[in-house]
Amino acid sequence: MPLPEVLKNRDFDLYWSGVVLSQIGTRGTVAANFFHVYALTDSIAYTGLVGAGQAVALLLLSPLGGALADRYDRRRLLQVAQAVSLVVALGLAVATFTDVVEAWHVVLSVLLTTAAATFDQPARQALIPAIVGKKHIGEAIALLNPSREVAVLLGPLLAGVLIAVSGPGLMYAVDAVTYALLIVVLAFVRVPRLKPTGAAAGSIFGSIAEGARYVVRRPLITSLMALDLSATVLSAYRVLLPAIATDVLAIGATGYGILSSAPSAGALLATYTIFRVVKDSRRQGRVLLGATFLYGIAAILLAQSPTVWLAVGAALLLGSFDAMATTIRHAAVQIDTPDELRGRVTAFYQMSSRGGPAIGDVVMGAFAGVVGPMVALTIGGFGPMLVALGFASRPNVVRDYQGVDDSEDEPVEPVAPPDARPVSGETRRAT
Repeated sequence: MPLPEVLKNRDFDLYWSGVVLSQIGTRGTVAANFFHVYALTDSIAYTGLVGAGQAVALLLLSPLGGALADRYDRRRLLQVAQAVSLVVALGLAVATFTDVVEAWHVVLSVLLTTAAATFDQPARQALIPAIVGKKHIGEAIALLNPSREVAVLLGPLLAGVLIAVSGPGLMYAVDAVTYALLIVVLAFVRVPRLKPTGAAAGSIFGSIAEGARYVVRRPLITSLMALDLSATVLSAYRVLLPAIATDVLAIGATGYGILSSAPSAGALLATYTIFRVVKDSRRQGRVLLGATFLYGIAAILLAQSPTVWLAVGAALLLGSFDAMATTIRHAAVQIDTPDELRGRVTAFYQMSSRGGPAIGDVVMGAFAGVVGPMVALTIGGFGPMLVALGFASRPNVVRDYQGVDDSEDEPVEPVAPPDARPVSGETRRAT
């Protein structure tokens, strides 16, 4: 198989490697947060507050993060966000090592880290089209998403080992190191300059309103957000894994790390298929709906698995279907958005793509606290199945979505980015 064209891009390769390193630490810390809070409180409902911290930050700050991503140098904004997260990780590591940490400290750290990520994610996503060009957006995301899954695979495994060896504090310290590595890597990435136009060059609130109007008027984006929420809210499984590993399967911290990593392993196993679909298929909408339906089935299988190996197998399927659906959704949003609006549109979209799992953790944590984790996830699995069937039953923009038109592309001329201030230069559009 020849080397994909996108991998011949020096700046994408740098960006890709830095993101993977940072995400390993981030995903390991997320797994450690859930396990840490459950260990401190022995409460699924309280563990769900980890998701609540994420949800609050995402819903309140995402629009502002997107507006800044369309106004300032995205690379510098990403570096600042990583620096803030680095400080938070170090603080939590110190509190844990000195044995003064309480559950609310962990929840607060999640809120602060997610607050930084609301500025990080829009800039991170908006950088991709600027680096690789519109024609290669799908391929770039098809590579980045499995790479993220590498992080979600290795991160929880690393967390499980480090927790078993020295407790969650060591995972938090490693996370701080990975943030520092991405800051350094970003210093060598070149991206085209972007001149804010329209409302983006005016007031912050006007800029946010312009992004919101664009999202509302794009039925493809709003429909993808609804489809995303059906899976991430109704079938949220992350918050249930500590209880499933500890109380149902009795496999401890190391087993929890394996179970948490299995969805990412499934996503990696499906990488080649996903890449070919987003590159060649013109029936991506139907593939998306099929993957969403099967995601619900996999969630039910995970809930009903009586042994650890059946649970791991179900989690592998869960990850592969989730990766297919996520890649198509993310690529569609980037393709459907002009460059000068990508930061704001990405921010609004992440309110569902990242806010959905956070809200799902709260909802599923509370529900499981009443009926138990197995019953809660079984009932939740029917959510994405029913929504996918609803979209598939009639013609609509999601079912008929085909992907990017190969005839559309734009030249990318990387230049050294300016300092973190409003940028100038030629405006690049992706329409």
